[in-house]
Amino acid sequence: MVNSPVTVRAARTSDVPAILALVEPLVSRRILLGKERVDLYGAIQEFRVAELSETGEVIGAGALHAMWEDLGEVRTLVVADAWLGHGVGHAIVDRLVDDARELGLSRLFCLTFEVDFFARHGFVDMGAETVAPEVYAELVRSHDDGVAEFLDLARVKQNTLGNTRMLKSL
Repeated sequence: MVNSPVTVRAARTSDVPAILALVEPLVSRRILLGKERVDLYGAIQEFRVAELSETGEVIGAGALHAMWEDLGEVRTLVVADAWLGHGVGHAIVDRLVDDARELGLSRLFCLTFEVDFFARHGFVDMGAETVAPEVYAELVRSHDDGVAEFLDLARVKQNTLGNTRMLKSL
């Protein structure tokens, strides 16, 4: 995105309505899980948004959620339809990867229908890969659906149908 009209920055609470507007069409098509407004405000520090430099319009968003000392998840990656194929999603993922490195994470997880997109960023199908038994015992206590999806727990099977669990080593 040389001379890009798009800037990726940390999200602000004032961005929540725009993030919801981007997410809702994908929720209705069952591509993303719905997010409650209150949950977006509570997790706003995890989000990065892509905005048009000239107007400030938010045209994409994504979040990085730390799951364990070495493991994070790329969540809620969304780009406005008009900007698909223009490198916006790539710019967001690149920023989230940089953020993950700054946090000291060495692996990133995502649950996605967009296998080719994430493969271009070094994510691979994690298959049945799991974590050490002692880490599993800690993670399984989490109420977070993303953690349950990573562990492939039965309680989130409706979320994972048709999706691919992917992992990237940093």
